[in-house]
Amino acid sequence: MFKLFQTIFQKGQDKAAAYPEDLIERATERAVDGTDRRLRAVSGYRKSLRPAILHAIDHVIALVDAFPAPLALNRPSYGASPELKAYFASVEHMHEVLTRDAELLRWRRTPEGGEAERVVPLLIMDMSERNVLGMALDGDSVRREVAQVQVSFANHRLRDPSPIEDDTRRFLKRRAFDHLLTLALGNIAASRGEQGELKRERDLLRAKLGALKSGNWGFEEGAEAQPVMDHVALQERIEAIDAQLATLSTSLLTTHLDILIDVLGHAEEHLRGDSGTLCVDRMGIKQASPGPNAPEIPLFRLYNSVGNSVVVRLVAAERADLPEMPNLLREGLRYFG
Repeated sequence: MFKLFQTIFQKGQDKAAAYPEDLIERATERAVDGTDRRLRAVSGYRKSLRPAILHAIDHVIALVDAFPAPLALNRPSYGASPELKAYFASVEHMHEVLTRDAELLRWRRTPEGGEAERVVPLLIMDMSERNVLGMALDGDSVRREVAQVQVSFANHRLRDPSPIEDDTRRFLKRRAFDHLLTLALGNIAASRGEQGELKRERDLLRAKLGALKSGNWGFEEGAEAQPVMDHVALQERIEAIDAQLATLSTSLLTTHLDILIDVLGHAEEHLRGDSGTLCVDRMGIKQASPGPNAPEIPLFRLYNSVGNSVVVRLVAAERADLPEMPNLLREGLRYFG
């Protein structure tokens, strides 16, 4: 059975000099399950996929290993960190994200989360820039109606929380691999026709892609994102779609396999990281160079081949710095009066 949330990387395997065969096997089967299970009907699919699988594993390991060390999320850090001040409007905003994030809350309610003294998740944000008119100093005088660029960070979400940084990074390597699979699945769906069975196949493939995205596969979360499905319900939904796909013709499966091989074999073209810097003041106004009121902060962005990008940052919070979890019963009673 396709286990949606099981990592393909076991402890230490992402740091080994040579990948063990069981890792390559898990990655291969996940690539098939995550796109089109019918690919198993193609003779020699494992052998055909192997070079692309190895290349994709190389890429996602290097990508996630390049993420900087975690940034502490707490009140003193906020006061001293230009990064946190750029990402969050206030300490209260930071606490609100920690309080309301669905994935972090779900993890905190598990036995592991309940006992952990620390949590290390990945913070993902959407960054936008817009042109504004504002004031600027020109020597000793103030100029008005100056064209400026305002930077803002929104849609904060936390992914793959774990008490141990190395475990979080392993989960993120799976997430990066899964992101490549969603891109491959999208390309496969786009290659289908508009008539008869081809249209039905396309619609089912798109439905599978939508279901995977509803489970927060990959790094994206577009404006059209739906509430996260219960993991059991999501697993059942994927199984039902795959069962319907299994009834359709397999005449074009070699095309599907070629698309999957192309995406994984050119992983760096479909999902890439970019490490840079940004200078913004407390109003979010972008500056050309750092200064006392606009310190330089590191900025790590992920870009994919469909034109989307996100800002990512490993963060860490001690148990004592995590806000109290919402009381669902109390909030429900307040809602219903």
